[in-house]
Amino acid sequence: MGGRVLLLINVAQKKLFTLHFSLFTSFLYLCTLMLRIRKLDIFISKQFGLLFVGTFFICQFVLMMQFLWRYVDELIGKGLSLEILGKFFWYMGLMLVPQALPLAILLSSLITFGNLGESSELTAIKAAGISLMQSFRSLIFITICIMLGSFYFQNVVGPKANMSFTQLLISMKQKSPELEIPEGVFYDGIPNTNLYVQKKDLKTGMLYGIMIYRMTGSFEDAAIILADSGMMQSTAEKKHLLLTLHSGEWFENMRSQDVVGSASVPYRRETFSTKRIVLDFDSGFSLTDASDLRNNAQGKSLAQIKHDVDSINLMADSMAQANYKTALTAYFHVLDTIGKKDSIRAVKMAATQAIQFDTLFNRLDNPKKQQVISQASGQIANVTNDLEFKAMLAHDIEANIRSHHIWAINKFTLALSCLIFFFIGAPLGAIIRKGGLGVPVIISVLVFIIFYILDNTGYRMARLGAWPVWFGKGIATAVLTPVAVFFTYKANKDSVVFNMDAYRNLFRKILGLRLKRNVAGKEVIIEDPHYAHDAEELLRLNDEVTAYAHGHKLMHLPNVIKVFFKYEPDHEIERISEEMETVIEDLSNTRDKMILTLLNHYPVVSTKAHTRPFERRWMNIVAFILIPIGAFLYIRMWTFRLRLLHDLRIIKQTNTSIVNRIHEMNQTSTSNI
Repeated sequence: MGGRVLLLINVAQKKLFTLHFSLFTSFLYLCTLMLRIRKLDIFISKQFGLLFVGTFFICQFVLMMQFLWRYVDELIGKGLSLEILGKFFWYMGLMLVPQALPLAILLSSLITFGNLGESSELTAIKAAGISLMQSFRSLIFITICIMLGSFYFQNVVGPKANMSFTQLLISMKQKSPELEIPEGVFYDGIPNTNLYVQKKDLKTGMLYGIMIYRMTGSFEDAAIILADSGMMQSTAEKKHLLLTLHSGEWFENMRSQDVVGSASVPYRRETFSTKRIVLDFDSGFSLTDASDLRNNAQGKSLAQIKHDVDSINLMADSMAQANYKTALTAYFHVLDTIGKKDSIRAVKMAATQAIQFDTLFNRLDNPKKQQVISQASGQIANVTNDLEFKAMLAHDIEANIRSHHIWAINKFTLALSCLIFFFIGAPLGAIIRKGGLGVPVIISVLVFIIFYILDNTGYRMARLGAWPVWFGKGIATAVLTPVAVFFTYKANKDSVVFNMDAYRNLFRKILGLRLKRNVAGKEVIIEDPHYAHDAEELLRLNDEVTAYAHGHKLMHLPNVIKVFFKYEPDHEIERISEEMETVIEDLSNTRDKMILTLLNHYPVVSTKAHTRPFERRWMNIVAFILIPIGAFLYIRMWTFRLRLLHDLRIIKQTNTSIVNRIHEMNQTSTSNI
């Protein structure tokens, strides 16, 4: 019995294993089908890849030039070697890679699908049964890879590049400028020295009309040197300048320690034919210490930022506890000074009686008053300075923490912008269907400017503490994400977004503008109008128009309650307009020029604007609650009622004129018979 049970268990296990294996195999097959690479994916990826490489270097160059203008003063006139300049541009390029990637994705995706739409290839893709999102599939995968690479770059490569760039930039700022003596002005590029040269010979390097003003300590140590000519050279180690002067005089104050109290300042005067002076001038280049950049949050990875934020918070808590203990110590010191009983008595007295401090102060004699005022002023100054110093430290710590949080969030938002920019650029290219570097470049620049303004504004407000860090660094992403979703939805549904006629018609509808009717004679007429029937219809329309105008009192203001809350359907003008258009369409087949002229007198009637602002009741109620919008819609509705009254009068007059003309034509045809 036990053997049979074991046999059954083994068989069940084998079947279960076979079932699991078949399910796993089916799952892998389905994944392969879903992720299989089509020729279309390869084609679109090649188009995108070539454009992405080109646009990336273009965007990188533009961003580097824009970034370079900020530090152009640090490069000019410093005598920097090509090696230092090469490192400067290399580190700057590495720092700007994460910013160039989203812009390159936006521009390249927009051009890619713009080219496909312009060459009708996108239409052929849709005709083959491939949706727009399916054509996006390969580029979405590539964009996600770029996004992950951007995040890795910002977290690993970017911080090192930023730290090296900042270290190099500080060293460049501290480097002394290259010695270039101008003519006719005082040059202060040499430490503790002002040098004036009247004229210089560029070929020989000789300087003429030299005046040197040296200030080593104070006015008492000043020296003035005048020379007819001279030559300036740098030493081999580039730490000093050797100045050889000819035919000059040396005036120098000789302030000594022995005559400190004397009002007169002794000096010496020296006349020389040739004299050599050594001036301190360090023109070499040396990197600053990297330990001074430990607070640079931009040069840290996420792990370093998290560790340093914890350390800063711990330091802030320690400082707060120390300040609290200091305040308690000062409080108990005051109690010990005046005595606990005296302090309690003073508090009770202050609560029960009005203490006249001026009276107590006036009882003191003048020396005692001065002593009290001096002590009080000193204590107030000490407390104020101590509080200001502690507030400054707290503000610096808070700003440092905000800076670390800003650059931590920035790593995610800047990487996510790659995906957002793709879902803006690719749908826009499919909608606009314009390739090349014309319209796509303009749209890309506008989108990037909006992103830059939002991101830069959020960064500044978050850095100052006016906005929360998450809000300041997320505002650009939060604004552009709905835009990307909107464009993707419109492109996937083949909706028209940039149809200027649609926007023009909407603008005309809001402002009440309308087109003029244009009925022209036809060269070929297959069937003549039914004049008798049309005349009867026009006379009937006259009666209905008159009845509607009198029944609805179009001259009066509409009832506010009925307009926004108790609207009753009114489709009478729609019916009259449809019947009138039918008659106009039939009469447009006439050969009579007078009737054609009268047909152009008919106005294009607005059939709904005079009845209510919106079709749905809840929208009318919301418009009424929003008083400015409701007032505008109410006045607009009354304007349309007055215009409808004018249109009905013109329709009635035109109907009568056309009926009379038809009667004349009938009489003429009868007399001819």
